[in-house]
Order: sequence, then structure tokens, then C-alpha cells
Amino acid sequence: MTAKPIVLKMLLQRRHLQTHSAFCREYDRVAAAVDPTLRKGWPSRAQFYRWLSGDLIGLPYTDHCRILEGMFPDWKVDQLFQIHDEGIDYIPEPPASQPQTLTPPPTEPAVQETDQVVAFYPHRSDTPKRLWMDLLVRAQEEIDLFANASLFLPEENPEAIDILKKKAAKGVRVRILLGDPDHPAMELRGREERLFEAIPGRIRMALAYYRPLVDVEGIEFRLHGTSLYNSIFRYDDHMLVNQHIYGTYGYIAPILHLRKVEGRDLFDTYMRSFELIWSEESYSIQAEEAAPTN
Repeated sequence: MTAKPIVLKMLLQRRHLQTHSAFCREYDRVAAAVDPTLRKGWPSRAQFYRWLSGDLIGLPYTDHCRILEGMFPDWKVDQLFQIHDEGIDYIPEPPASQPQTLTPPPTEPAVQETDQVVAFYPHRSDTPKRLWMDLLVRAQEEIDLFANASLFLPEENPEAIDILKKKAAKGVRVRILLGDPDHPAMELRGREERLFEAIPGRIRMALAYYRPLVDVEGIEFRLHGTSLYNSIFRYDDHMLVNQHIYGTYGYIAPILHLRKVEGRDLFDTYMRSFELIWSEESYSIQAEEAAPTN
């Protein structure tokens, strides 16, 4: 049985914008009027078709919602993602006139401009999957990834590796800092998280995923052997910090979504930690080190 389409899909088809490339052109046109800084921030191809399939849980990231409401000013974004119950030839009409206020996604609380903490998620698994890719796609200047393995990122978002290469080609500074699978600190972390030899194994798997980024111009790729108090994922002025708890798997530990705010120091405190490790505790990775072992 064919699933019923959502309203957004029907409206895009009416305007011949149902392909990813056509949608992206319209996205940039609307962004130029709504907020020029949002240009090129359109969803990835996979994200876009997840929207149209109706598989999205909740609503898109806030900036995407702004553009969608700019494309369809008579609709609120939550209405665009409702099921279209009429026949496929019936074009949906907007509901009765109502205030056009953007409803933020329920998993992303409204934030005042002075707030340093955008959101707190009790577990990394609670973090909206779209958030990781939205922040990556929107980054225009700097991307820093610091973890032991960060295996979940390429596994759940295979397009992330290609996006990182394209970002570097456009002048974005990309720094990747992963654990050295042969370092004693990784064996210790395995015992502490009750994963034992799985930690070095996960790092080797991650290095296989990230291998295409080694020696790419614009991407600095290094290894570390630190205790890793937190994993840090920085995208321009936004940062996701995965806290680590003794005896607890990383995906169960909390995530802080931070934003750099003038005159406040939380974002900078974590960046100072990253810079110290980058300058004093990291070392270059060779292409053959990232190669998968037989």
C-alpha cells in the first residue's frame, strides 16, 4: 500500500521543485530575501528525500523551517509536514488565515540571543540526527572534530565525508583529531567504558571511513593519545560537546549544544582545550596508518 504524501511534496510538485537540484535553487533564491547567510544551507539530497517521504521525526532544523515558510508564506511549517489526505490531483489549500509564526522543532528549545547553551540532550542518542548534518552543511569557516573514533558520524551520515572534502575545497579550515588505536590510552578507555578491545577496533573502523580525507588539501588530520574528557565537534560558532562518564558508553552520555556568544566564555573554554591538545598532544597521521588492516 502506497503511503500518503505530505503537503510539502504536493506543493513542490505543483511548482516543479520536487527534485533536489530544483529545490536548492529555489532555497537560495528565498534565502537571499529572508537571510542571505542561509544561502547554500539547503538540506543534503538524502535529507531532502527523507522530508518528502514523510519519514522525518519532528520538524527540520530551524533555519530550514524559516526558508520553507518563506517559500510558502500561507503555510506554517508544521502544516507542510502533515499528511495530504486528498487525491494526488487535488492541490492542497492553506488553512484559514492565521498568524505566521515559526514553530521551532520540539526537540530544539527556543533560545534567547544571549544564551550560550542552545540545548542539552541527556544522551547523545537523543540528539536530532539532522542536527549533526545541518551544522556541518552550514559551516563556512572552521570545522574541528575531536574524538576517539567518531564512528557514528560517517556510519549514520555517509555523505559527511564527501561534504568535508567539498568544504575544504571551498576554503573551510577542517581539523580532524582521532584517537591512536595503538596508544595505551585507548586500551584504558576500553576498560573504563567496559568495551575493552572494542575501542581500538572502533577507532580502526573510523579511520577506514575517514581515510579519504588524509592528505586532502585544506584538511589537517592528526591522532592523539589523551584521556579524552569530552569529544568536541565545532562548526563555526556552534559546538556539540559529548560528555564522557566513567563506565558509560559514549552514546549514553550527554550532549551540550553550545554557541559562541560575545563576552561569555563557555564555548572558548572548550576551544582552548582543543587547541592545547592540537598543539601539544597530537601528531600527524600517514595515509598508510588510516588504511584498513586485513
